[in-house]
Amino acid sequence: MRKISRKTLWALALTLMAALLLAGCGGGGGEEENQAGQGEEEKFKVAFVYLTSAGDAGWTYAHELGRQYLQEQLDWVDAGEYVENVPENPADAEQVITQLAEQGNKVIFTTSFGYMDPTINVAQKYPDVTFVHCSGYKTADNVGAYFGRIYQARYLSGLVAGKATESNIIGYVGAYPIPEVIRGINAFTVGVRAANPDAKVKVVFTNSWFDPTVEKQSADALLDAGADVIAQHMDSPAPQQAAEQRGKLGIGYNSDMREQAPGAVMTSPMWNWGPYYVETVKAIKEGTFDPTPTAGSLTYWGGLKEGIVLLSDYGPMVPEETKQLVEREKERIISGEWDVFYGPVKDQSGNVKVAEGQKMSDDEMLSMDWFVEGVEGEIPAPQS
Repeated sequence: MRKISRKTLWALALTLMAALLLAGCGGGGGEEENQAGQGEEEKFKVAFVYLTSAGDAGWTYAHELGRQYLQEQLDWVDAGEYVENVPENPADAEQVITQLAEQGNKVIFTTSFGYMDPTINVAQKYPDVTFVHCSGYKTADNVGAYFGRIYQARYLSGLVAGKATESNIIGYVGAYPIPEVIRGINAFTVGVRAANPDAKVKVVFTNSWFDPTVEKQSADALLDAGADVIAQHMDSPAPQQAAEQRGKLGIGYNSDMREQAPGAVMTSPMWNWGPYYVETVKAIKEGTFDPTPTAGSLTYWGGLKEGIVLLSDYGPMVPEETKQLVEREKERIISGEWDVFYGPVKDQSGNVKVAEGQKMSDDEMLSMDWFVEGVEGEIPAPQS
C-alpha cells in the first residue's frame, strides 16, 4: 500500500524527469538491465483520489475499504496508490490526477463530487487512461460516472429515526445544498414520516463535506431546537458524538459509526464499494467497460438490490419491532415493487410533485432541488 501526498507526487515527477535526462545522455542500464525485468508480469495499476484522510470513519474510509477489497480480490491488480486530502479546487485536483496518469495508472477513481470537471479536463489529455468519477454527472469516451442509490438506505434509516423520536423533531446536518444531499434528506424524511406522520426533520447546511467543528456546532444547534435524533450527510462522526454527549440518539452515515458514538448511533446508511471496484476494473481490463450513462446521467447507479448500499447493524436501543418494519420495507424495494419516490409525494408547501401511481425518473431524482413535506429548512440559492 502506498499512500502518496501531493508533495511526494511532485518529487516523483522530478525523479522521473531526471531519469529520462540521464537515459538520454547514455546513462541507461543497458541490455542486461532491460532483460532482467522481462520475466516479470507488469501489474494493472489502479489509483484513487481522496478528499479527506483514508481513516476519516466516513466517506473516504468507505472508498478505502473498497480499494483494499479490490487489491485483495484481484492479484493481477496493483491498487496501492492513493492520494489523500486533495482539495476540490481545479488546480490542486488536476495536478494530482495528472501525476497519477503520468505514473502509468490505467484506471483512476476520483471519489468526490468536486473532482468532476478536473477529471474531465485531465481525461482529455490521457485518452488511454480510464477515469471513473464518483457522484458527478459528466461522462466522456474514457470517463465513467458512478454512484449508489443511498437514498434507499436513507429511507430505511428514516424509519428507525421516526420510530425513535419522542419530541417529533429530528435534526439533519447536511453538507452542500446539491441534488445528492437534497435527495438524501428527502428520502430520509419520507421514511421518518412513514413511521411517524407527526415528525419533522429540521435541516442545516455546513457548506463543507468534512469539518468536525462546524458539524458538531450544527448538531448542537439542532439539539437546542428540540431535536432528539441527529442524522447527517457529513463525513465525520462529530454530529453523532454531539448527540451522544447530550444523551440523544443518532443516525450515522458512510460507515458503521457505532464505534465512534455507541450510546447514540442506532444505525448508519453505508456504502459497499468493493464489488463495484472489482467488476469495473475487470471490465476495463477486458475492454468491455462502457462509460455511457445507463441511469440518468450516471454510468452506474446501483442500490439495495445490488448490495452497493446497505444499513449497518443496529445499536442495542433499536427495538425488534422497528427492525422488522425495516426488513419489510427493504424487501419491497429490492423486489422492485416500490421505491422511495413513488407517488403521492408532496413538497414542503403541500404541492403534489409526484402523483399517486407515478414514480420519479432517474433524471428527476438526480436533479432534485426541492424539499418534501415534513422538512423544515430552506435550500440556499447557489453561490455565484
